[in-house]
Parts: sequence; C-alpha cells; structure tokens
Amino acid sequence: MTYSNQPYRPGGFQLMPPAIKLIILGNVAMFFLQVSPAGELINAFGALWPIGSEQSGGLPFMPWQLVSYMFLHGSFQHLFFNMFALWMFGAEIENYWGTRQFLTYYFVCGIGAGIINLLATMGSPYPTVGASGAIYGVLLAFGMMFPDRYIFFYFLVPIKAKYFVAGYALIEFISGIGSKTMGSGNMIAHFAHLGGMLIGFIYILIKRNDFSLSDFIDRIRSGSRRKKGPRPFRQNRVEGPVSETEINAILDKISRDGYSSLTEEERRKLLKAGGK
Repeated sequence: MTYSNQPYRPGGFQLMPPAIKLIILGNVAMFFLQVSPAGELINAFGALWPIGSEQSGGLPFMPWQLVSYMFLHGSFQHLFFNMFALWMFGAEIENYWGTRQFLTYYFVCGIGAGIINLLATMGSPYPTVGASGAIYGVLLAFGMMFPDRYIFFYFLVPIKAKYFVAGYALIEFISGIGSKTMGSGNMIAHFAHLGGMLIGFIYILIKRNDFSLSDFIDRIRSGSRRKKGPRPFRQNRVEGPVSETEINAILDKISRDGYSSLTEEERRKLLKAGGK
C-alpha cells in the first residue's frame, strides 16, 4: 500500500471506485429512510448519543451507534456536501490503496471519530449524525499523500493540499473550543471532525512503518516457540522461476487490495521478478 505521494500505478483510474460507490449508495438509502415515516425511530436509535445523555433529556448510547451515525445526516445539504467531498478526495485515494484498504481506513476514521466525540461530550444532550468524521480522515489522507497538489478553494483560490488540510484542522479546533465554552451543541460535530483527522493521522503513520497486527502476533508466537525449543526450518527463498501468470495475479491483487494484502511469499516472488 502506498501512503506517500507518487505517480499512479498500473491498473487504470476509476472515476467512481467500488468503495466510494457503496458508501454513497448506503448514505443516500439511509437518508430516504430518514425522511420516511420510520425516520424518527431511525434518527433516535441510529444517531450517536453521548454517554450519560439520558440524564440531560437525551437517549442512551448504544455500541452500534459508532457505525450507524455515519450513515445519517441532518439535511439534504449535509448529505450532498459530505458525499461530494468523499468522492472528490476519496476516489483518488481508493485508486491507490485498493478497495479493501480504503474501506478499512474509512471506518477506522469514522469509528475513531465517534469514540473521541464520546470522550469530549459526556453528559451532553446533543446527538451526532453524519459521515464528516470519516471524511475528514479522508481529507487528511489526501493532504498527506498529495501535499503539493493544488485545491481550488471555492473553485477560485488555489491552495496546496497540505495548507488546505492544516487550515481546516485549525478552524475545527478553534470552533470546537469556542462552542464548548459557549455551551453550544455545535461542539459535537467539531470534535468528531478533529477525531477523524487524528485517527487517520495515527493510522497512516502506523502503516508507513509497515506495522501489522497479525505480523506482531506472529512475532510473539514465534518468540515463545523459540523459548520452548528449536525453531523449525523455514524456507525463505523462492525456488525456481516465477511465471508471468503468477506475476500478473500478484499485480492484480495489488491493484484490487493494495500492496499490504500480499503474503510474504508473493512479495518475494515480486522482488525476484523485478530483479531479473
């Protein structure tokens, strides 16, 4: 997986890649349900209610709300601008990372934003809805991947992505602190936005260092085996020539799921083929 700025890899650019399409369709479908006769019930149990909100006249927090709140929106304008930003900044990222990795990142940012929001708003009577936390994580990823790419603010003023993202983060921080000081319910959205950016930043830093939870667990297990007895022989070399069919299958997997989805053997085959 690529978490830095570099040219497109082979495989073509999709204007509406699968994950973006799936997320947009899911949000639009939920918005139609929100404006249906069942909308009041969906909003009540799908919104992210702060911990202890029932003591202030709200409803109790439930674990599923960390996911469901990302698919609910307060108005058509809220939905439209969130989905437009998701497509504008997210399509290019999904084309780089692959669908599976992009979906993982999106939901990690959204759920992480929800958790941070819960910590910042305990006891508040105001619920949170919207995909903004996850989308601010996508915006952060765009700024880190393409820091010198120009974004036309209001379609007129060119600003480099790194300054655009930094400016948005600063505005959200100031707005969140100001809203909290004045006791406004608007603080909820601001902290969700900042939470999405923070979680996205941590996630990308971890991935840039090639950290994998499964690899970490494997290292712990292999370490415990070495303490108990001799380590079994492990074949690390790729014996024999690597066929063109194998390489094509590996490249297709990278295009679909990102480089990090490859097994150790597939990575060695790719390196061996590149060293011919």
